[in-house]
Amino acid sequence: MSTTTAYRADGVTLREVALRDGLQLVKAWPTTSQKLEWLVREHSAGVTHFEVGSFLPANRAPQFADIRELLSCVTSASAIHTSALAMNERGIDEALTTQVSEIACVVSATEAHSHANIRRSRDQSIELVRYAAKRRLESNHGALISVGIAMSFGCSIAGPVQPAEVLKIAEACLSAGADLVGIADTVGFAGPNQVYELSAALHALVGSGRFVVHLHDTRGLGIANASAALDAGCRVLDGSLGGLGGCPFAPGATGNVVFEDLVYLCETKGFRTGIDIDALIDVRRTQLEAMPEERLYGAIARSGVPKNIDWAAGGELRRQ
Repeated sequence: MSTTTAYRADGVTLREVALRDGLQLVKAWPTTSQKLEWLVREHSAGVTHFEVGSFLPANRAPQFADIRELLSCVTSASAIHTSALAMNERGIDEALTTQVSEIACVVSATEAHSHANIRRSRDQSIELVRYAAKRRLESNHGALISVGIAMSFGCSIAGPVQPAEVLKIAEACLSAGADLVGIADTVGFAGPNQVYELSAALHALVGSGRFVVHLHDTRGLGIANASAALDAGCRVLDGSLGGLGGCPFAPGATGNVVFEDLVYLCETKGFRTGIDIDALIDVRRTQLEAMPEERLYGAIARSGVPKNIDWAAGGELRRQ
């Protein structure tokens, strides 16, 4: 598999990460059957890319204990691209025994968060990417290897992060064998200017189809930052249905940018996503049934899609 076949070359790809990132801080999580219903309903609404879990030991992350079963149920379905997180060599080896479409690794922009998150240095994390590329070749597996650079816009443990440092890490990950890299505003420090500048620099380095922007809405700027990323040339964005999510090892981290709002943003900016927003909003009922104690976020779910909007005209409102 290549990034050109897994990700759209002519538009925006939106990756739904609620089944992994979104379940990291919840009090209770869906059953396997509820996860499948959630995924199938979103796919029916037009979503194609899903982060479905993590290859962590069940005693450390019980919400992902069903990752193999989930993958075995969804990988045979057409047009579903699955990714899963692997945090160590064991996780990578296990991932390569499944039909997962993409193996996601994490490299932190700061040493402090790297040790808190995965108990490795940044250099050791990059070597894990190299290990994944080597094992993929040996196993003749077709999965992509992606890397998310956590704390790309500032770290709640170590403080400021220089853009040049993030670009250096991105280059190192690509040299180690990653197919695409992502920049993550893990604790929601960034504003549109910072997101635009780093996204534009990464676009110049790797091209639009080889990098991802992963945003959190901690300080209410998630959608504004996503718009800035699109303006800078980013064409792959992460979001979480209902705005669930947050890193357990990042003080102050809260939910991801709301996936439904992200779809609406893209449509109003003229990017056709192929996603039915009303059908997507309806999937939130499955979330609430599975996790009744969780609070869901989102402006478009609260207000609804304007009924007189003309997507064919780039999201312009038709005159009454």
